Amino acid sequence: MITLADVTAARSRIAPYTRRTPVMAATAMRDPLPFEAELVLKLELFQVTGSFKARGAMNRYLADRAGIPPAGIVTASGGNHGLAVARTAHAAGARATIFVPSAVRPEKVEKMRGWNAEVRIVGDEWSVSNEAALAFAAETGASYFHPFADPLVVAGQGTLGLEILEQIDGLDALVVAIGGGGLISGLATAIKAQRPDVRIIGVEPEGSPTLAASLQAGRKIRLDAVTSRVATMSCRETDERIFRIVQQAVDEVVLVSDDDMLHASRWLWSEFGIAADLSGAASIAALRRWPDRVRGAKRVCALVCGAGPDGIGG
Repeated sequence: MITLADVTAARSRIAPYTRRTPVMAATAMRDPLPFEAELVLKLELFQVTGSFKARGAMNRYLADRAGIPPAGIVTASGGNHGLAVARTAHAAGARATIFVPSAVRPEKVEKMRGWNAEVRIVGDEWSVSNEAALAFAAETGASYFHPFADPLVVAGQGTLGLEILEQIDGLDALVVAIGGGGLISGLATAIKAQRPDVRIIGVEPEGSPTLAASLQAGRKIRLDAVTSRVATMSCRETDERIFRIVQQAVDEVVLVSDDDMLHASRWLWSEFGIAADLSGAASIAALRRWPDRVRGAKRVCALVCGAGPDGIGG
């Protein structure tokens, strides 16, 4: 689907429009995580629009900026990709129409509208919203930006992997949230091409185990139902190309509950004053629940990939 060269090209392309987000050693904790490795947080929640999605959406636009029609850009999103597309369309001077499921967080809808996007709530999970977005694209001619099954989007997300390797010496393991799989596919491509020894662990909700179930079956499958309330990580079916990358380059996918992610977001707020949404806290939830997965590691990176108020006041 993509190569390291695609990711490197994406970094040069998007650099003027995105941020190089910081890393922070997780030290002096009141309630440390139950393993001995040094924990480093990659604070991608400080990215433009509050998540890594700004990287992929901007790369998609810049690589084909002449291809944006008068009808503008359309997508379907659980929240963070919609924000990124709304911001990208605003920067391009184009219209944006974002289809979202009913589980989307209201503050994310408000922020999309703040970027002058039209937001339409359709269905109770992403695949239903996506069908509506595709129908809108067919009817109006709007350019459809897929949140994960697009090589340019995946390459943009992969730029995070380049940063992580440059910022964290001696990295042994990386823990990453999974929705549709575009983020972990881009990261795995960029990191494994340079450091095949780094262990990459994906995290999915118990109520949306799309890639975990596919890996277990040995083929891409479609879930019968999605029950997670975390809209940004809920996806009934991934893309075949994404599945193949994950199958080859991701070492393991673990499952956490929605409550695990809520407790992890509260932990991030309590320990560091970091306001992460539930997907942003998924890596911490996994490390709290499955500490044995990083046994023997000396340095572990938890990607805090999205901002939100979920843990504040908990």
